[in-house]
Amino acid sequence: MRSPQARWTPRQQYPCGRERSVWTRREWLQRSALGFGAVALAAMLEDRSAAGATLDGSPFAPKPPHYPARAKSVIFLYMDGGVSQVDTFDYKPRLERENGKPFGAKIEPTQFNNIGNTLASPWKFRRYGESGLWVSDLFPHVARLVDDLAVIRSMTSNFSEHTNANYFLHTGHGQQGRPSMGAWVGYGLGSECQNLPAFVVLNSGLIPPGGLDNFNTGFLPASYQGSVFNPSDPPVANIRPSDGDPAVQRRKLQLLRRLDARFLEAVSDPDPLESAIANYELAARMQAAVPELVDLSGETRATQRMYGLEADFHNTRVFGRSCLLARRLVERGVRFIEVTCPGGNGDRWDQHSNLRDGHYKNALTVDQPIAALITDLKQRGLLEQTLIIWGSEFGRTPFAQGSNGRDHNPFGFTMWMAGGGVKGGVAYGETDEYGYKVVQNKVEIHDLHATMLHLLGIDHTRLTFRFSGRDMRLTDVHGHVLHDILA
Repeated sequence: MRSPQARWTPRQQYPCGRERSVWTRREWLQRSALGFGAVALAAMLEDRSAAGATLDGSPFAPKPPHYPARAKSVIFLYMDGGVSQVDTFDYKPRLERENGKPFGAKIEPTQFNNIGNTLASPWKFRRYGESGLWVSDLFPHVARLVDDLAVIRSMTSNFSEHTNANYFLHTGHGQQGRPSMGAWVGYGLGSECQNLPAFVVLNSGLIPPGGLDNFNTGFLPASYQGSVFNPSDPPVANIRPSDGDPAVQRRKLQLLRRLDARFLEAVSDPDPLESAIANYELAARMQAAVPELVDLSGETRATQRMYGLEADFHNTRVFGRSCLLARRLVERGVRFIEVTCPGGNGDRWDQHSNLRDGHYKNALTVDQPIAALITDLKQRGLLEQTLIIWGSEFGRTPFAQGSNGRDHNPFGFTMWMAGGGVKGGVAYGETDEYGYKVVQNKVEIHDLHATMLHLLGIDHTRLTFRFSGRDMRLTDVHGHVLHDILA
C-alpha cells in the first residue's frame, strides 16, 4: 500500500491518449508485487467457462484495422542463414555458360575474402504451372504450387552480416532493441484468440543469430512479445501446473485475488503496469490451450503424412510438425507465427562450403512441409486469409567462395509470398544475368513490411508508437506497398 509520504511525479501523455502516473521505484515494487498476483483474476481455473470471458480492456483485445484486411494472420517461414537465389527460384543460364571462369562483373566487398570463380547451380531448373515460373530441383513439392506464389526476385538488404541482417529483417532496424514485426502486428491488431499469444515463434531448433531479440517488443508493451514454442514436449516451460491438485492451485489463486482486490481499493488510479498482469492471466489460460494445440492425435493419418511426419529424414518430420502447428495456430486466431528451421543440416542455409550437401539437406527439410501447409490451408479455405512469407536475411553470391560454397549477398535475393491477398503465379523484380544485383524493381525490407501490414489492413505510416520524443514505426521513414503483387 502506498504510504502517505510517497511522492508522485508529474503525469505524462502517452501515444494512446491516456495519462499515466510515473511511480517511484519503491511504489512500483509495492504495487507490482501484489499486482502480479492478479494472475488469479477472471479466467483462473474457476469453474466458469473460459469461452465466457472477454478481452475487453486487455492489451490482447481485437482492434479494428485502418481499412478492410485481406489477411487475418501471417506465417513467416524463416530460412535461417541465407538461401541461394540462383540455386532455388532465380534461374540464370549465364552461370552455366561461364561455370568455372573468372567472374565477369564487378565484385562488391564480401563478408569473407576467399573469392572463387563463377559457380553454376548444381541443380537443374524447370518451368512449372500455368505461370511457367522457374524452380530448381531443390523444391519439387513447392514447385507444383508456383501458381499460388508471388516470387520477389529483387529483394535487397542493408546488411551482409547475419546478426544485423536478422535484426533488419525482423524489426526493420539493423541494431538490437527494436520491436519485432510480429510484436507490431499484435500491437496494431490485438488478438482474436483468448488462450494463446498473438505472436508465436515455433522453434524447430534454431534461434536466428541475434537471439531472442529478433522476437522482442523493444519499446512496445511487453504483452506483444513473441512466445517461443518448441514443437516437442513440453512446448512451453512450466505449461503444466506445479500443483498436482487443481483445487490447491485454485485456492492459492483465490488468495492472490483477494490480496490484489484489497490493494486496488486503496489506490485512486489503476497502475498501467497492471497490463503485465494480462500476460500472467494468458499464461494460466495457456495451461489448458497449449496441450490441446500440440496434441496432433486428432489429425488424420493422411494429413500427418502429407506434412512429412512419417518421412525418413528426421528434420523433415521436425519441420513438418512445426508447419502443422502453424496451421492449427491460424485456426485458433493467432495473428503472427514464425517458423524457424531445425539444426543439423550443416550450417543452416549458410553454405560457405559444401553447397550441394548443405542446401540439399535444408531443402529436403522444408520442401514437403511447406507444400503441405499451402495445400492444407487452401483446402480448408484459410489460405486466402493467411499471408505466408518465405525467405531469409539475404541471399548468396553467384561466384564461389573457395571452390564449392557461396558467400553472403545482400544486393539481390529472392523471397516469396502466398495467400492473404497476394497474386499467385507472378514474378516481381529482376537481378542481372548472374543473379547478383537487382536491376529492376528493387525491393527493400521496409517494402516487405509495408506490404505485409497493408494486407493486414494496416497503413504502415499510421502504425506508430511514441518513444524517445519520436513517433516510431516498423518501416521507420521508408516503405512502399508492392501493389503489383496484390490480387
